[in-house]
Formats: sequence, C-alpha cells, structure tokens
Amino acid sequence: MAISVKQMLEAANAAVTRITPAQAKEMIEKGDALVLDVRDAPEIEKSGKIHGAVNVSRGMLEFRADPESPYHDKAFAKDRTVILYCASGGRSALAGKLLQDMGYSDVYNVGGFKDWVDAGGAIEKPVL
Repeated sequence: MAISVKQMLEAANAAVTRITPAQAKEMIEKGDALVLDVRDAPEIEKSGKIHGAVNVSRGMLEFRADPESPYHDKAFAKDRTVILYCASGGRSALAGKLLQDMGYSDVYNVGGFKDWVDAGGAIEKPVL
C-alpha cells in the first residue's frame, strides 16, 4: 500500500521527540550532542547554521550515518544524542525517524532554523 508524505510526516512526528530551542541549548551545553543541519548547502549559504552544527543534507544522511558505508562521518555514533533541524521541521522529523530506524536512540527534532534564531540561539553566519 502506498504512503503519502502527510502520513510519513505524521509517523515521524509521532516517533521523534520535538524539543524547543531552549531544551536544545541545554542538551548542547551538556556536551557531546551532534547538532545536525539536514538542509541543502544553498540554504545554509544564504542563512548560516546553528553554531557548531554539522551539515549533512537529507539525501546523504543514510550514507553518513551508517558505519558500514564508505561515506560514514565519524561525528555519527549510535550512542550519541542527535539534535536535528531544517528550515521548518519537516525534513528534520523525517531524518530523525530514519536515524531511529537505523538504530540511533537519542534523537530529537528542534524544528526550523528560524525557530532557533528567533530564540536567540548562536549561529554561524554564511560566508559571503
């Protein structure tokens, strides 16, 4: 049976805990959280990113997150807290669900980059 994007988002939002920027800041301050920006490079070039975030576009996430992949990024560890965001929270919810399916257990969605900025979160400005 085919599944719609709406159904995928509902499942992802039900599975991945949504946190506020304030909660994310607390987790980041505790140390060792991977802050993951799943937007595409042109979006980051325009707006910047959360300070210290690693950018892995959603299309490459499986390859970077899988330790068996030749494209594995050592920043990924299944026992590490992962805080995801994108432009509005949809891609980060889907990415969080994917990571959970891959065995990552401590996964959170902080939503959109704008939410972080509006809450006064530290950012790295785009390089112009």
